[in-house]
Amino acid sequence: MVSRADRSKFAEWLWTVDHYLLAAFGLLLLAGVVFAFAASPPVAERIGVDSLYFVKRQAMFVVPALVIMLAASLMTPRMVRRAALVVFTVSVFLLIATLFMGFETKGARRWIYIAGVSLQASEFLKPAFVILVAFLLSESGRRREIPGILFAFVLFAICAALLIAQPDFGQTMLLGLVWAGLFFLNGISWVIIIALGLIGVVGLFAAYVFLPHVTNRVDRFLDPSSGDTFQVDTAMESFLSGGWFGQGPGEGTVKRVLPDSHADFIFAVVGEEFGVVVCLLLVGVFAFIVIRGLSHAGRDQDAFSRLATAGLLVLFGLQATINLAVNLHLIPSKGMTLPFISYGGSSLLSSAMTAGAILALTRRRPRPSRSEAVTVSRLSPSSLM
Repeated sequence: MVSRADRSKFAEWLWTVDHYLLAAFGLLLLAGVVFAFAASPPVAERIGVDSLYFVKRQAMFVVPALVIMLAASLMTPRMVRRAALVVFTVSVFLLIATLFMGFETKGARRWIYIAGVSLQASEFLKPAFVILVAFLLSESGRRREIPGILFAFVLFAICAALLIAQPDFGQTMLLGLVWAGLFFLNGISWVIIIALGLIGVVGLFAAYVFLPHVTNRVDRFLDPSSGDTFQVDTAMESFLSGGWFGQGPGEGTVKRVLPDSHADFIFAVVGEEFGVVVCLLLVGVFAFIVIRGLSHAGRDQDAFSRLATAGLLVLFGLQATINLAVNLHLIPSKGMTLPFISYGGSSLLSSAMTAGAILALTRRRPRPSRSEAVTVSRLSPSSLM
């Protein structure tokens, strides 16, 4: 038992971190391993590898993910900003390298091999991008001479250009929605809100017109007879087969013909083997994290921490919502992982980074006195980074 009189870093972290958020993230991490055992063996057997191939690879990333999450949760807001700048810079470099040295899968070049491990740089870009945009917007509000809004536009333009070049319209759309959400949370006029909305509509229309795979997915969603809908139809069959309480772990049959049962459609496997009740509990965990995190953000007096926490939670919740909606055939199919649950080392590590940053920014911190607040407001932006 750690005493409150203990002044060590660990004791300070233990008494200031949100234990409920920490437990919820830990539960998702554990659930991801359990559901990998249920969903991945049929996929491994179909491609002719060991039935536990994907389970072993996913488990290999669990310990690094846990270390990243806990290490990030120890950081101060200033350290979070600095780490985000480093991760963002490295991610942009890797995205550029992926365009030339990455390998192509299903018509997209999104992965690159580093030391024998395939990485998807866009996964690491997302939380770093959100944190940096939150910093720029908060500094723009604190010091009017800083063109934070302009820099935020430039950052998004760079990221969107690199993602579309892969192409990865889904990640681009996700970043765009979170980016616009940060502007909204920071407080902007209705004119700018309408302008951003129009830009989004134009972007969606352009993607539908000029990107064939987007066109095909939207057309298949609106008119199932216009193309192959095997995966979404099979996912819906999985939910119907599972009912309220599921077929039991390892007893699912529909999952054996579901192509991406271990990745984008793992939620359908959860529905078949564990039932609607467990699906609702899983959704409840995601909802709890977002609601509790936003309640922390709403009480935070520091503009950066407030914006960064809210932005990361919007990113986390929106990505989960998109994945769940695709599984339930509520929106057009899109390759978007379910944080902590879907197979993928890059996705798992990125989710751990996001969770660690949320835990760090929501830790209880002493409120600055009036004199300290004035001193901080006079610091230069370079001293804050």
